[in-house]
Amino acid sequence: MGRAYQNRKESMAKTSNMKARVYSRYGREIYVTAKSGGIDPNGNLALRSLIDRAKKEQVPAHVIEKAIDKAKGGAGEDFSRARYEGFGPGGCMAIIECLTDNPNRTFGDVRQAFTKTKTKIGTEGSVSHSFDHLAILVFKHDDEEAVLEALMEGDVDVTDIENEDGKLSVFAPQSEYFKAKQALIEAFGEIDFDVDEIQFVPQTYTQISGDDVALFEKFINMLEDLEDVQAVYHNVENP
Repeated sequence: MGRAYQNRKESMAKTSNMKARVYSRYGREIYVTAKSGGIDPNGNLALRSLIDRAKKEQVPAHVIEKAIDKAKGGAGEDFSRARYEGFGPGGCMAIIECLTDNPNRTFGDVRQAFTKTKTKIGTEGSVSHSFDHLAILVFKHDDEEAVLEALMEGDVDVTDIENEDGKLSVFAPQSEYFKAKQALIEAFGEIDFDVDEIQFVPQTYTQISGDDVALFEKFINMLEDLEDVQAVYHNVENP
């Protein structure tokens, strides 16, 4: 897999003026996750992981609490998940994940990012078949065999384990995420995960050059500016 997978999802916190958008995205995700799976992080592993990730991104506690309180009330917006994909600048492949209360608006906004960079949004499945949808867990540990044994005892279908600089990266199909995390916690206690996410990891990578570099940056920036966009995945090796 290589550690490059960590760069596949565009960071939503590159500069300080983007913090508000980061908070909004986490707030929306926490609200949806709590509303669908319960507001207790101890009983909702997805919510617990999301809160941990939000704290690492320095999302204020009041933003997290407000989202959970909103879910507790049962009312509020009715968000649905939407995924768009297509070929971006330089022929790169991109997957855009969204949470939206207006799919028609979100589709139009995402399509505009393609159109204004002289590219075209694709149909469902047009590029996702070239990505692996993986659970990725990265944490400090030096015994690869012990980790593999714990995962196997937990009946986890492990895709790969990498050991680099005292950190293990565990890859598993996205459907195995909760099982893999639970198996690791049961075997080694509470773990401070450096990466604890489900991501789209490209099977092949591409390099862009010339005018395509500026177009790619414009493409990504336009998508990051959209409130409904939660994550952008691509296969550009040198963004």
